[in-house]
Amino acid sequence: MSKLTPEDVVLRYSKRGMNILKKYLRDGYCRTAAEKLLHAERGTVLLTTGFYVAGYAETDGPLGTVAVAEALNHLGFHSVVVTDKYCKGFFELKQLDVEYVDIAADEQVYEDILDKYNPVYMISIERCGENAEHEYANMRGVSITSETAAIDHLFELAPEKHIPTIGVGDGGNEIGMGNVKDIISEKLELNPCVVPVDDLIIATTSNWGAYALTAWLQKLSGEEVLFTYEEAEPYLAATLEIGSVDGVLKEKKMGVDGFDMTVEKEILDSLAEAIA
Repeated sequence: MSKLTPEDVVLRYSKRGMNILKKYLRDGYCRTAAEKLLHAERGTVLLTTGFYVAGYAETDGPLGTVAVAEALNHLGFHSVVVTDKYCKGFFELKQLDVEYVDIAADEQVYEDILDKYNPVYMISIERCGENAEHEYANMRGVSITSETAAIDHLFELAPEKHIPTIGVGDGGNEIGMGNVKDIISEKLELNPCVVPVDDLIIATTSNWGAYALTAWLQKLSGEEVLFTYEEAEPYLAATLEIGSVDGVLKEKKMGVDGFDMTVEKEILDSLAEAIA
């Protein structure tokens, strides 16, 4: 039996049709994103996350963002997280640099962020992007526009600024799903995000997609940067203390998208095996 790849591992337990989308992406899509990232000029990488659920940021996204940000810092980049008030305090726990954006910030704010940081790359991990109606909507199609800063504008500005981009998503409404918006509309009957990226990573949960990116960064660079369960578990507990909820259960519970932490450990351990 052939060895599982990181891409195989992170589509385990697929519930939202990401396994259907896989055949529309190139083989080794996580590896490709990692290869391009490793070849980038060392400089600032802007990462964004934070998906509004029931008054909080959900637990899917911040974990994966920390995993990638710390990996990139280790590899010589400077990671800066761009997010809004619902992730307040999450990234300071890991001594990461953070740029907070007001929910009502206009496009000039995003232009100013790009001018300030002059990023060499931008990465979105479970961040809602606007659909064709210029709305931000959750998986039930309910608008969360009034609670979502328009951080996807950074990614809309990226092509003209020649900034390469990666998007990680698990449902169809996240930044990057514009790459496959027509397929999502047809196959998943969802009004998708229309914002594209250079490289799209899909997974059963976005945290897992981010972990797969770090797995390939480790495999290709030889540097030990894959997140471990021993790092993930206490960090998630700390964000729950600050204020976060499982995005499916809408509860302050140790888990992500309805999966408990035994599954998180299984995925991280399986990724380590996949690149061994």
